[in-house]
Amino acid sequence: MTARGETSAGFGPAGNPEQAWMRHPTSSPPAATALDADRLARVALTWIAEPGNRSVFRLVEQHGAVGALTLLREGGAPEEALRQTVTARLSAADPLAVAAEAMERANRLGARLVTPADDEWPLPVADLHRLVLASSPRRVDRETAPPLCLWVRGGHSLAETLDRSVALVGARAATGYGIHVGTELAYGLAERGWTIVSGGAFGIDAAAHRGALTAGGLTVSVLACGLDRPYPMGNAALFERIADTGLLVSEWIPGADPLRPRFLIRNRVIAAATRGSVLVEAAARSGATQTMHRALAIARPAMVVPGPVTSTMSVGAHELLRQYPDARLVTSPAQVLEEVGRIGGDLAPLVRGPAQVRDQLDDESTMVLEALPRRGVRGVDDIAARSGVMARTALRKLALLEELGLVSRRGDGYALSPPPREPLTS
Repeated sequence: MTARGETSAGFGPAGNPEQAWMRHPTSSPPAATALDADRLARVALTWIAEPGNRSVFRLVEQHGAVGALTLLREGGAPEEALRQTVTARLSAADPLAVAAEAMERANRLGARLVTPADDEWPLPVADLHRLVLASSPRRVDRETAPPLCLWVRGGHSLAETLDRSVALVGARAATGYGIHVGTELAYGLAERGWTIVSGGAFGIDAAAHRGALTAGGLTVSVLACGLDRPYPMGNAALFERIADTGLLVSEWIPGADPLRPRFLIRNRVIAAATRGSVLVEAAARSGATQTMHRALAIARPAMVVPGPVTSTMSVGAHELLRQYPDARLVTSPAQVLEEVGRIGGDLAPLVRGPAQVRDQLDDESTMVLEALPRRGVRGVDDIAARSGVMARTALRKLALLEELGLVSRRGDGYALSPPPREPLTS
């Protein structure tokens, strides 16, 4: 199935920058001495087959990026489906020319290419080696290999930024409740020095990014298109703020369209690059739940915020909790950090009600207090009998209770003290 305006070959509509560029590249492949051959080959491979392709990744492991590209261009793809894809792409443009143009575009944009050879490469994405999902006919569920390279826009080191990061994902059609919770969680985590990672979409994603920005923290948006075409356009101002203070990241070359399957391919990177993922709100069928499935499959902490049982936007979140025992329910930044933080260093405090004077009482004092009537006065002997203690003990405990303000002496007996009045406010 293709998205609106997309041809069956997977290219954008007529006049689209991605299509025009592929058919008429503006530059020839540079000499090997002008650009690092491995980097150029990785870009070409990401264009010649969509990111996440396991066959391509295995070829790179076996032959290197340059060798894998040469093999594919000579018709040596190990699978028929990949051979057809490569043939279609080669008929559109020279992959090395496309890669060279992508590098030039990135330079003009102020973006950079990051590969596994760079110090800022996020090592945790290598865990996608072991991402195996339940058998599915969909390519996006089978092609889940680690990325070959990443395009980055922003001044921070990618690896350092993601070292203490949490993904916050959820519904685009989020409710007011979801927006509030997503913003508060992101703000609280960013305040504590954690990076917030999301996908830049409307709804929960945007709330997460804005919460982190409001707290003065770092946030990363992982896109499913080229860095020069961030989607949705309605969040263009938000993307610029993220690029100025955080990072924009993508596997796709500049100019690439935000095609529907690319969002699901992108989600595996969000799950793998972070310490854990939080699902704030999701309907029964939601791309956000796919991120959680990927996090669970590579043993990343997967956390879910509960919602109203009457809300359709909570169905997917609650179902995830029902299906996966490893998914944890969280309601605060402290509980999130307990799942992803240092062992023993980020424990969430136990949730308790406000401390009360009665909490300090021993068993005998409690029994004496319970022996007093709700209204009226009761004598010491009667109190002792009802509480099951000696009269001498009852007198001692009554004196303590009186000192604490819980009982008051009335003639020959004792009565419960009235509760303190709330102060008047103007």
